[in-house]
Amino acid sequence: MKGAALGPEIHARGTRFRVHSPDAEQLWLCLFDGDGRETRLPMARDGEGVWSIDAAGVGQGAHYGFRADGPFDPGAGLWFDPDKLLLDPYATEIDRAFGYDPALAARRGEGGDTAPLMPKGVVRASLPPVSAAPPLFRPGGLIYEVQVRGFTMLHPDIAEAQRGTIAALGHPAVIDHLRRLHVTAVELMPVNAWIDEWHLGPLGLRNAWGYNPVSYFALDPRLAPGGMAELRGAVKALHDAGIGVILDMVYNHDGESDLLGPTLSLRGLDARSYFRHEADGRLINDTGTGNSIDCNHPVGRRLILDSLRHFVSAAGVDGFRFDLAPALGRLPIGFDPRSPLLEAMRTDPLLADRILIAEPWDIGPGGYRLGAFGAGWLEWNDRYRDDMRRFWRGDRGVTGALATRLAGSSDIFGHAPATRTVNFLAAHDGFTLADLTAYARKHNEANGEQNRDGHGENFSWNNGVEGPADDPAVNDARRQDIKALLGTLFCSRGTIMLTAGDEFGRSQQGNNNAYAQDNVIGWVDWAGRDREIEAYAFALASLRASQPDLGDTGWLSQEDVEWLDERGQPLTVAQWEEADRRCLAMRFRQSGLTVYVNGDDHPRTFGAVMVPARTVLPIPAE
Repeated sequence: MKGAALGPEIHARGTRFRVHSPDAEQLWLCLFDGDGRETRLPMARDGEGVWSIDAAGVGQGAHYGFRADGPFDPGAGLWFDPDKLLLDPYATEIDRAFGYDPALAARRGEGGDTAPLMPKGVVRASLPPVSAAPPLFRPGGLIYEVQVRGFTMLHPDIAEAQRGTIAALGHPAVIDHLRRLHVTAVELMPVNAWIDEWHLGPLGLRNAWGYNPVSYFALDPRLAPGGMAELRGAVKALHDAGIGVILDMVYNHDGESDLLGPTLSLRGLDARSYFRHEADGRLINDTGTGNSIDCNHPVGRRLILDSLRHFVSAAGVDGFRFDLAPALGRLPIGFDPRSPLLEAMRTDPLLADRILIAEPWDIGPGGYRLGAFGAGWLEWNDRYRDDMRRFWRGDRGVTGALATRLAGSSDIFGHAPATRTVNFLAAHDGFTLADLTAYARKHNEANGEQNRDGHGENFSWNNGVEGPADDPAVNDARRQDIKALLGTLFCSRGTIMLTAGDEFGRSQQGNNNAYAQDNVIGWVDWAGRDREIEAYAFALASLRASQPDLGDTGWLSQEDVEWLDERGQPLTVAQWEEADRRCLAMRFRQSGLTVYVNGDDHPRTFGAVMVPARTVLPIPAE
């Protein structure tokens, strides 16, 4: 879809507003003064399904929304209701955060005017574009996953007024910590404006993660009270420290949910274009959230590409991670890595050099697409996560898989010139690294769903006691397991990812789905961090940074690496097939770096090197 820019455009006489709504019979621009009084101005059709108005005297800082009238037939994808104030999909700022109210989901004629409940768009002139520069992050580096609010809410060095905001990411104490970990990019969990799921309010909970967006342009005011300038400033501070910024984007669905969900923006303007529907008009739900954005409809594709360009131009971000990314390439015939949207991302002048990371699965048909995203993409590797957990849990017959994952997962990405893996052991979704060693079962009771939510199979273990333990031996064993897991991650080839706080033993009390825990369960406990584990992580990070073999994304040949047994001899086929084998060494021939892995419960001697029980020991050549 081509045509004039959508959204507000300030000019010398006022502001021109454009919005896409081809099925509407009438649209109004709604302007609000400082007391909330509304002025409605009728808009006119402007071709290709677009409505527009040139509002004289309206400029910087004006608060606005839209109302749309037309047929109301939700089963046919028509949701027009002039009682519903609608957020402009292209608004780059909103005046307050979203809050759920049942009136937002009322059928036409039943809920009354929603303007008092809705955030308003704020007219802002675009910031001058950030000077073009290649991304700081390069494949093979360390990505640090951050939930912005929870990351700094308890940080003792950050002023209370700044805690929980994007600005806090630029604080010297935060940057010092990131540099000691040799972080090459922070990956910010969603920062776009979102709305809580309808069931959370009665439980006294709220969405802490942000994976329920309403706007793809506007930042959530709770995270960025300073708007886009705040994100831009934090990106610059991180860039000045040599650290890139990747944004986690949710284009697979929006917060308007299913037939019973609220009407906030896309649904009330152009549901037929923005959402995927069955032939009979029912919403397709390939995300488990109630709706699925039609990412390859020209209108939806334009919205996504425009918003990506917005964050590159206005803030200078290095790239993007895409939640449930198969949705971006799903066509009527199924997933296609050459879909119009994915091809456009690779070829767009502003996006082509950005880092693109896929979460390569969703619950739609053919939704598990690990290894299928093709050139220009990195992919979260859940096979790495599960195989490494199974090895350290003590499962039999996993040593071969351990070696394959250490070397870059050639069984998944071997068709590519280099590995595209993003190796991780824990992420926001699931157990923390510490809880992985302390809980054999999930404990999500605090979420109010009788522990039914969250993954049931986590390949976790508790070292003999479920949850907190008073036994020093149990706690020592857990600490050793955390170190072994960290050692495995930092000694793996390709890109690695660490979730904030896992480097010092952060716990979520066994909750493996803490999306609704905007409290001490979900916040990073800086005061209570395990300094011994933290120091170990810093040492591993320094070693990895000094050893190019570990961050390399190229494939290893027999001339590059040898796999050795405890006698220093190459592992035989029979040894590889030993179900109870728990030890091996990976030696890089050119550099001499050797990574010793001992998964046994007792020390092992590799030649002259004694490796403690349940330890990964990397030793550079002297």
